[in-house]
Amino acid sequence: MIVASIVTSISVNGSYAQASNPVLKLFPAGTVLHSNVRYTGDTLSKHRLDIYLPPGNRKNLPLVVWIHGGAWMVNDKYADMGYMGNTLHAIIGQGYALASIDYRQSTQAIFPAQIQDCNLALEFLWKQAANYGIDKNRIALMGFSAGGHLASLLGLSQNNKPDGFVMSGSTVSFKVKAVVDFYGPSDLAAQMMIKGGDRPDVPESILLGASPLQRPDLARWASPVTYVDKNDPPFLIIHGEKDESVPNQLSLLLASWLKLNMVPCELMIVENAPHYGAMFDEPSVRTKVMAFLEKYL
Repeated sequence: MIVASIVTSISVNGSYAQASNPVLKLFPAGTVLHSNVRYTGDTLSKHRLDIYLPPGNRKNLPLVVWIHGGAWMVNDKYADMGYMGNTLHAIIGQGYALASIDYRQSTQAIFPAQIQDCNLALEFLWKQAANYGIDKNRIALMGFSAGGHLASLLGLSQNNKPDGFVMSGSTVSFKVKAVVDFYGPSDLAAQMMIKGGDRPDVPESILLGASPLQRPDLARWASPVTYVDKNDPPFLIIHGEKDESVPNQLSLLLASWLKLNMVPCELMIVENAPHYGAMFDEPSVRTKVMAFLEKYL
């Protein structure tokens, strides 16, 4: 039995679905949407997710979990989809399920609330997988910017069990098989040093409740590079050559740590690409993403 409420379960062709879900038009015809599923027992609007399934009553679907960006402080579970339409189409079209999750923003609750919510959402999907035709043992994460940070942090920390990452009273049973990280900050202190400045009003400081340079202990706690070890899942890291928001050196740093620990990893720097946008939906990138998912899921 599905214990969380489902506000909408409808095909992509339904007019109500099109009106209530602004990105559904990007998916193949016949895509089945389970909308605004609550992944906890509370009523917080940020504790909801959407599940998109390929047409037909398929079983044992591999799952891609989409974690949106927005500096940890803006956007929602529809974010980043608008410029990744071809990739979304390919994911569903090639027989994957996709779940896009919301999480509390840093203006609502500081870290580790965001990673706690990601863990809660993944645990819900793992426990309820059979109800959606999903194979709970084939789960990949795909995150963008702040969502790339959270996807990386979630994938890397599952072997380490850091204090505070799992909400009191909850459990972690799932296992992440692969991570696709689009331009996520991998080291919050290094991010500040590369970009310069030490201000309380930047996203990293708002996330932690303190400047990463004044509280390097908090920055280390919240940084994916802290948790790299030989048992981590494979990574595909994609970053823009001309990213002015998250320096691509941070993806090089993460890739280097992964390779030193013998974790399968590929780093792709997209020529002339900025921080986000349609250049990450081009065939050269999309082909790389789909080949990675096929290999590891």
